[in-house]
Amino acid sequence: MRRLIALATLFCAFAVQAQAPTLVDGILSQLARHTQVRATFIQGRENPALAEPQVSHGDLLFVVGHGMLWHTRAPFDDTLVLTASDTSRLNAQGKLERVRDGNRGVSQVSAMLQSLLAGQSAEAMRQFSITAEGTPAHWTLRFVPRQARMARVLAGITLGGDAFLQSIEVDLANGERTHITFSDTRDAGPLTLLEAKVLGVP
Repeated sequence: MRRLIALATLFCAFAVQAQAPTLVDGILSQLARHTQVRATFIQGRENPALAEPQVSHGDLLFVVGHGMLWHTRAPFDDTLVLTASDTSRLNAQGKLERVRDGNRGVSQVSAMLQSLLAGQSAEAMRQFSITAEGTPAHWTLRFVPRQARMARVLAGITLGGDAFLQSIEVDLANGERTHITFSDTRDAGPLTLLEAKVLGVP
């Protein structure tokens, strides 16, 4: 669950106050055009205590205002549904089972993500400072926590992309690093009946 909190936390950085507001405004504007996004991902987690990185891959569906489906396909099959109010696991029968460990934190960050991509960024702007490089066509954003309490856990976040978010790197203060690369990122198109149901999309 810590992995998912870190993943969701980095998304909240999208609306942070920037040193280069024109560039960041341009990036946010083009990202906001895509209200339903699908992608495949490869996630690597490096830890000083681990001999080798832990690697997983799967699929992501994000729908602004409704939430996210994070489907890990390997090394195990697991689907989490993150909405503004809850975090659940989708079982083999297509039923939702509430996730209890870390549920509150993941749900709060998921709700923040949805608010940010809808243009409601005031809360997150107080949490990070940012440096921006590149152009809206090829950009990198680097986020550093403003609060000492957060900085004791999170060293920084780096996002990269073009019209879509294409990479995320989360560096923790203990030396642990998570890197996620997205591919085949695209507008989601029609949702399946199950996707619409679990995300509450009419």
